Amino acid sequence: MKQIVQNYNSGALQLADVPVPLCRPGGVLVRAAYSLVSAGTERMKVDQARMSLLAKARARPDQVRQVLQSVRQNGVVDTYRKVRERLDALTPLGYSLAGVVEEVGAGIDEFRVGDRVACAGEGIACHAEFVTVPRNLCAKVPDGVDLKDAAFGTVGAIALHGVRQAGVTIGDSVLVIGLGLVGLLAVQILKAAGCRVIGVDLDAHKLDLARACGADLVLNRMEPALVENVQEFTGHAGVDVAYVAAGANSADPLDLAGQVTRDRGRVVIVGQVRVAADWRAYYQKELSVVMSRSYGPGRYDPTYERKGIDYPVGYVRWTLRRNLAEFLRLVATGAVRPARLSPAVYPLAEAEAVYEGLHNGRHAAGLLFEYPPDAARTPRVELPHGKTNGRSRGAGPEPAGRGGSPASRVPGTNGVSRTVRVGLIGAGNFATGTLIPALKAAGDVRLRGVCSAGGLSATSAGQRHGFEYVASDYRELLADHDIDAVVIATRHDTHARFAAEALRAGKHVFVEKPLALTPEQLDEVVNAQQASGGILMVGFNRRFSPLSVAVRDFFTPHTGPLAVVCRVNAGPLKADSWYQDAEEGGWRIVSEGCHFVDLIQFLAGSPPVQVSAEMLGGATTGGPHDNCVVTLRLADGSLGTLVYLANGDPAFDKERIEVFGQGRAAAIENWHCARVFGGGRARKIKARGSGKGHRHEMAAFVDAIRTGGPSPLPLEQAVAATLATLAIQAALTAGGPVLVGGSSVTDPHDAGLGGPALLGECGRLAGDGEYGRPARA
Repeated sequence: MKQIVQNYNSGALQLADVPVPLCRPGGVLVRAAYSLVSAGTERMKVDQARMSLLAKARARPDQVRQVLQSVRQNGVVDTYRKVRERLDALTPLGYSLAGVVEEVGAGIDEFRVGDRVACAGEGIACHAEFVTVPRNLCAKVPDGVDLKDAAFGTVGAIALHGVRQAGVTIGDSVLVIGLGLVGLLAVQILKAAGCRVIGVDLDAHKLDLARACGADLVLNRMEPALVENVQEFTGHAGVDVAYVAAGANSADPLDLAGQVTRDRGRVVIVGQVRVAADWRAYYQKELSVVMSRSYGPGRYDPTYERKGIDYPVGYVRWTLRRNLAEFLRLVATGAVRPARLSPAVYPLAEAEAVYEGLHNGRHAAGLLFEYPPDAARTPRVELPHGKTNGRSRGAGPEPAGRGGSPASRVPGTNGVSRTVRVGLIGAGNFATGTLIPALKAAGDVRLRGVCSAGGLSATSAGQRHGFEYVASDYRELLADHDIDAVVIATRHDTHARFAAEALRAGKHVFVEKPLALTPEQLDEVVNAQQASGGILMVGFNRRFSPLSVAVRDFFTPHTGPLAVVCRVNAGPLKADSWYQDAEEGGWRIVSEGCHFVDLIQFLAGSPPVQVSAEMLGGATTGGPHDNCVVTLRLADGSLGTLVYLANGDPAFDKERIEVFGQGRAAAIENWHCARVFGGGRARKIKARGSGKGHRHEMAAFVDAIRTGGPSPLPLEQAVAATLATLAIQAALTAGGPVLVGGSSVTDPHDAGLGGPALLGECGRLAGDGEYGRPARA
């Protein structure tokens, strides 16, 4: 399919070939008919993308602070690479469209194939031939409403929510400051509500459109007698409400609102303006200032938007979706007529010229893209440069495609080829900024296919990194006989399922942590590995860091138990982060804490058998587990302590690892260096480049496939770390020690060495002195 995308680094626009997005559960796949170009918002995005890097930094000082913080924690090279990846990524444009339902996802009963719908959402209802839309971001279009008019639905819902925030009643006088799309639609909605409306703008053409939309009075902002005219219109009382729909980097719109609004009137801010004004004017009149947030309640709430859980109408009468539906009803009755804005309609092929016009300030109040009714649904797009650029240095001749089990297809074991052919499932920031560079650095790797459910992030990664094709359905990669291994970097709740399916499809698997969020998920993926015999490696990268290996070797051979302390200054996450969703992210102690559980067992050379954990401030029965202290008892008597905190200062080092025992001590300092102490002497070990081990783990994974060797991270150790992390989660709510793979322990001394059968193998390896030693770390 075709989609309009932009490179934020260069500002370049392109009409890209993108795989059609998957129809996800709880949503619908929509074939677009028309999408609306929001001239003000999208012009701002286009102009920002064309700024120099310095100008972009000035425009977003918050992001500059994040970059500087990353430099302090991760170093200049890693930070530079990640920043460049984000800047060069393709970004979608558009957030309002109308079309026809093409496919209905699981759990949807209010929409059917063939329904006409209006869709909302930045990055969702974008300028593309097909979009996947969650249920709460779309509404049916009433019979008789032209889809051109329905394409205005999102902007109409924004205007409508602003009117609701204004709390107007019949006969109120309202000054609309800014007559762009939102302002002009607000004029019509306010007239439908029985208000007397004044429109103000700098553009004479928009003033004419406001008259056509029913405004009772229109005034040019530069008119000297503007305030006097408003006072005369309102009988010298002032307007009841000032509706600020302007986009301005100045205080002028709010200054004007303060001048002309009546005593104890209301100012509603809908547009993106500088919130600064004459304090005296607002104070003396005791004005109420109200912000209007986008389309209405539910916006920015992932539970509402992504999961489709609606608010009860008895508690929240007008939600995002109900506002969208109500705007369409107003259009159906003729009370609001988007056609009054005289929108210009362009084919998608002219997108670049349309945006160039926006950049140069030439635009109508409404611009629509029209889509062909016969656009093809393409789940896979071949990239022309893949065959030459998709393989890292030194790749040999291309092997022919073959099926069969992983063992029968291991390159190098049958003399066919040393090149390892890789597919990537998931193309987010971590995959593109860390995993793909690590794959390329491994050598003799052919980047075959990359997949993301939405299609665009995979296209962006495929174009930048030389993959041969991109797809939206991960099953395209699993069915590809020219792929030896898949790397899984999707959201956490899919890890185990995707890994199990890939193993059953005959692929070797590298899956980012966590391996599983529940014991049932863990069982599924372990059973799949044991049935297939393929390599299953989890992204516990820190054990592969040369610093970790050096510290582990410093305490080898073990002559007694060790004490390992991991202190993590993780920093806070936003409350709506998917990491904090128990079902999708698994909470941070499972999704991130597993790193350090594995590192503790690696350094100590023994598996965890019992855990105790306590939250800062006391036990909790639910919610994010961001601040906790964990004690792990290992099979050989060693103890591990994980101090995981999100309440510290980000300027403080993020991670510090300390190991004590056998008359020795060692510390890893934020993965920049390690210090080892023994015999009264200290020695410093510096890391080269990134010290966290990502490149080393990926090189070990690729080498194991190439040579037919075992997994560099033995499965029983990955399982042990996963079970121990799940036990931490249980211990945080149980209020007492928990056996790894078992239940709560009344008496800690009775814990023993229990656990599942796989942990028995862990204990055997520990007894052999080989536990925690990768085959080729």
